[in-house]
Amino acid sequence: MTNKTIHKVAVIGSGSMGHQIAMLSALGGFETHLQDIQESAMDKAREQLEGHMEKWVSKDKITEEKKAAAFASLQTTTSLEAAVKDADLVIEAVVEKLDIKREVFSELEKLAPQKAILATNSSTIVNSKLAEVTTRPDKVLNMHFFFPPLVMDCVEVVKSDQTSDETAQTAMNFCEQIGRTGVLLEKEIYGFIANRLLFAISKEALYLYEEGYADFEAIDLITKKALKHPIGPFELMDLSGIDVGYYGNLQLYQETGDPKDKPAKSVEEKVKAGNLGRKTGKGWYDYTKGEK
Repeated sequence: MTNKTIHKVAVIGSGSMGHQIAMLSALGGFETHLQDIQESAMDKAREQLEGHMEKWVSKDKITEEKKAAAFASLQTTTSLEAAVKDADLVIEAVVEKLDIKREVFSELEKLAPQKAILATNSSTIVNSKLAEVTTRPDKVLNMHFFFPPLVMDCVEVVKSDQTSDETAQTAMNFCEQIGRTGVLLEKEIYGFIANRLLFAISKEALYLYEEGYADFEAIDLITKKALKHPIGPFELMDLSGIDVGYYGNLQLYQETGDPKDKPAKSVEEKVKAGNLGRKTGKGWYDYTKGEK
């Protein structure tokens, strides 16, 4: 299969990543089906996308005609079977939990045509752990988009030992077609490249905070002023979702058994309290007061 044979794309999960990935696909001219188990989640996704695209039109990033064409190409459904029927590429973007992703891939194996490439948008979990529940490991890989996909111009395309070169090249070509820079990783490693670098920064930032060397706001300020990062590590956790990092860390700890890989206590407390960052209104910062 080459990129030219991709006509239909299915994105599974309409959350903060999934609905924007689906929009990129539709803007790229592909028939795109966005699936979620909750109708209300898809209604929210479409409302958010309408807002994003209206801003793009107002800023002359796209025309009204292209906006209309993209929404005409984007269909939503609660049926996994309907979403992946005749799909050439399926991109899974559900919660960052291995057991749930394996359940989804098991269903995709049954419902998606054998020709279909099965990609996971996981930011940490290697695709071989999902390929195990399929009969097509050569067509399974990671396509890790960065948040928010409509803004961030990078996709980590990660091969396992069994992912074919043809599958990887098709994914790279697709990235180009939707206006994103695909970067190929020839080998799997937990967290890939960008997140491993970010993990090192956030782990140290959390250590400094929990040991009382400085409060989180001071650490963010130093990171921005001294290191010239656009946002600090705590602001970044809020932006991407504190729960995303927490579950990723938890998965690593389950794999290694190393206490050093456990999620930080302060992060665990926020997840249990439901303060997950911008998406819930509160995280490290309070977004309900208009302070951030």
